[in-house]
Amino acid sequence: MRFPSDEELMSGPNAFGDAPPQVDADEEGPVPGPAPADGPDGAGMDEDGADGLDDADDADLDAFERLTDLRALREDADAGAALVAPDYPEGFRAGFVSIVGRPNVGKSTLTNALVGRKIAITSTRPETTRHNIRGIVHAPDSQLVLVDTPGYHRPRTLLGKRLNDMVREALAEVDCVVLCLPADQRIGPGDRFIARELRDVRRPVVAVATKCDLVTRDRLMKHLLAIDEMGDFAAIVPVSSVEGRGIDTLTRVLVDHVPPSPPLYPDGDVTDESRDTLIAEFIREAALEGVRDELPHSLAVQVEEIIERPRRDGDDREPLLDVHVNVYVERDSQKAIIIGKRGSRLKQIGTDARPRIEELLGRRIFLDLHVRTAKDWQSDPKMLGRLGF
Repeated sequence: MRFPSDEELMSGPNAFGDAPPQVDADEEGPVPGPAPADGPDGAGMDEDGADGLDDADDADLDAFERLTDLRALREDADAGAALVAPDYPEGFRAGFVSIVGRPNVGKSTLTNALVGRKIAITSTRPETTRHNIRGIVHAPDSQLVLVDTPGYHRPRTLLGKRLNDMVREALAEVDCVVLCLPADQRIGPGDRFIARELRDVRRPVVAVATKCDLVTRDRLMKHLLAIDEMGDFAAIVPVSSVEGRGIDTLTRVLVDHVPPSPPLYPDGDVTDESRDTLIAEFIREAALEGVRDELPHSLAVQVEEIIERPRRDGDDREPLLDVHVNVYVERDSQKAIIIGKRGSRLKQIGTDARPRIEELLGRRIFLDLHVRTAKDWQSDPKMLGRLGF
């Protein structure tokens, strides 16, 4: 099904205008206008004192009356009468918060710490996150929807450009922004560039000093002073996502910078990521462990299909789910790295990813991994589209 464009909608017949009256599907012909006057007094009466309407005219009049009644019902109807708004306390606040920064500054780890559950994959490799991941933080008086973004960087491929586009899109749709600045790294040109870009966002920007557990107190104080010199931030909060320090403080700061609003997601939801996306991310995270520096950028995962096996006679257990997955690399030499000697590396990837996939699906699975070469897929628009970029 193809939706018409705005131009087609506006130029089509009666586009967004007052459409002519329509009759029911079982009526023939359009509803006529008022009958012309027959008599000299304009009363429309015939010689016998009748109203001058034959059986067809009666049918048309009935259709017109039904249409009039239908219009009245539409005007009186309350479309939201049957909807029940969720209960939430007075003063409840909710909004979207985008988490941005350079690659490998702790954005995904911070997202997981705020949500209280792992919803974004993490790795020591830069540019691990490849799409905007939403995590939901619930509290009795608030709800935060966190948007974990890819690292903003100087792109070398078409994929890199599209990842940067994702960051810019996320900034346009949020109520507050978190800028991550790791305490174990000095403020650099990339950090200053992003901070300058955020001045045009016109949203509160909260600077977060991540990875505070990796530095001394003196080094942390110097880092916080350097952050303060970068610009006028709504707040500066030091945190350690690994140890949980500063997470509650940051949560309250973010709640103060989102608007009064009813909850945006049902209670209990922690992410709106699709099942297939989460499965692919679990596998990619397992594949990133212990590989060469250049390989992570060339690695992509796509869930092809999930099929339930037929139930065996006499087996009361839920049947297995066959999860078929393609793992893409850019060169045959990379394919050999992922597979490993006699398939040992690929087997380990499946072993590491399977428990998390089974927990997600609530079922036993058979994980079928296929490694394929897609030459230079990071710069191939068609392949990027297949992979969801």
